[in-house]
Amino acid sequence: MSTPFQKFKSLHASNELFLLPNAWDARSAVMFQKSNFPAVATSSAAVANSLGYEDGENMSFDDYTFVIRRILSSITVPLTVDIETGYGNNDQQITDNVLHLADLGVAGINIEDSVIQKSDRSLKDATAFAKTITHIKKSLKARGLDLFINVRCDTYILNVDNKQQETVNRLKIYNNSGADGIFLPFISDEKDIVAAVENSTLPLNVMCVPNLPDFDTLNKLGVKRVTMGPFIFHKVYAGINQLSKAIIATKNFESILS
Repeated sequence: MSTPFQKFKSLHASNELFLLPNAWDARSAVMFQKSNFPAVATSSAAVANSLGYEDGENMSFDDYTFVIRRILSSITVPLTVDIETGYGNNDQQITDNVLHLADLGVAGINIEDSVIQKSDRSLKDATAFAKTITHIKKSLKARGLDLFINVRCDTYILNVDNKQQETVNRLKIYNNSGADGIFLPFISDEKDIVAAVENSTLPLNVMCVPNLPDFDTLNKLGVKRVTMGPFIFHKVYAGINQLSKAIIATKNFESILS
């Protein structure tokens, strides 16, 4: 019988684009599973917002772990976790957190190559970050554990200068880090996507953003995985706001009972 890691990794080798939804609690994860998604991811922003925090590791790792445990206990499909920058100040702290998630039974993680200091986000040194990934992978192997590590490269989300070339430079380094996938949030231009695919030996993950090509086009361009980010969470809660206003305006509950 294949493990959650093996099932999850195989989804990136399909000829069809892997559409991965982002949950924020056990109920949303269950709803995605019922909709026949083959796996579920968390969105750190959505989970944080659902707990009353802003994104950027403002919620505690213990709070996050509680939500992850509840999701794992509620679904049978593989779960991958957005671990942001790792919730640690050094490689060992980050690795310990990753090992804890692996022990819980998650199939994968996303981890970012940027850092937040005094509310400002900036890129980490790519070579140093690659060494962090290698350290995590070696630690997992030493424990007999497997985890799909999806490296989130933040060149596009930060809109850095010469972002296509900076991305290519980083991908060439990350290819040999032990990572299993590459995530480029906020990439949308087809030429940039092609450049990323051509310069990475790892499956490329992109995210729901305005002007992103449709699924068929992404598939033809060589993208292997596309995620929803926090956008479905925001849409759901915008609906709550609209329904609440309707109740106040009509002075009845027809809007939520019909």
